[in-house]
Amino acid sequence: MPTPEERLAELGWDLPDVVKPIASYTQTVRTGDHVYVSGQVPLVDGAPAGTGKVGAEVTLERATELAAICALNGIAALKAEVGELSTVRRVVKLLGFVASDPSFHAQPKVINGASDLVGEVFGPAGVHARSAVGVTALPLDVPVEVEMIAEVG
Repeated sequence: MPTPEERLAELGWDLPDVVKPIASYTQTVRTGDHVYVSGQVPLVDGAPAGTGKVGAEVTLERATELAAICALNGIAALKAEVGELSTVRRVVKLLGFVASDPSFHAQPKVINGASDLVGEVFGPAGVHARSAVGVTALPLDVPVEVEMIAEVG
């Protein structure tokens, strides 16, 4: 059975460097057997991979891709905390925020980009509870942000 790192490679994803916090927080907090990963925005090489509101300047399809980038950044932060992703017993929960035009109501479809990547990387351990919330604005004018909680061994 391939490791989560091998699955990422098979999917064509490279784990990025951990994104530096853009405010007063840390990327992860480990307490007991849980790791809380702070909200991750779609930064690539330190810059937003997209900006704007979903349903206005950003399409559903592009927002879904950006949600996957958020999840990838979260996975990178998780790996930095635990060392090997194979120590993840379960991704417990994802919380996704979507900066949306008031007429846009498909936030769950956007966050599927993050959920699908997590599921592909962690297999059955990647099946998680989730919330997808529409918001007015997000940091750096990005259209999506994703945070996660993982149980590790």
